[in-house]
Amino acid sequence: MQARIIRPDPATEFFTEERCHILECLNAPDSPFSIAQARVEPGVITALHALRGVDEVYYLLTGTGEMEVGNTLKASVGPGDVVCIPAGVSQRIRNTGMTDLVFLCVCTPRFEVACYEDLE
Repeated sequence: MQARIIRPDPATEFFTEERCHILECLNAPDSPFSIAQARVEPGVITALHALRGVDEVYYLLTGTGEMEVGNTLKASVGPGDVVCIPAGVSQRIRNTGMTDLVFLCVCTPRFEVACYEDLE
């Protein structure tokens, strides 16, 4: 990985079929991981999905939600919480608050569209 400063452009945020807004922060071919900022609007639940071969960690920045990971974990989450999601395990998050739910998604190895599996 090359030493550099990256300043993600908020204007590049895009809406996904997963029902959330994504701002790619780092997802370069020479990086062993990726970082994206996700934003889920109030009342929205993201699509049930899994990432094949990719471990994911959520770091909650603002808002409140309810996280589901597989059949074993369902919990309320908020700022400062870290959610660990093993590769291949189903996941989704619901915004339970009145403001946007914003969190960082760190994927190892880096996220690629081919790893995304829609479970709905």
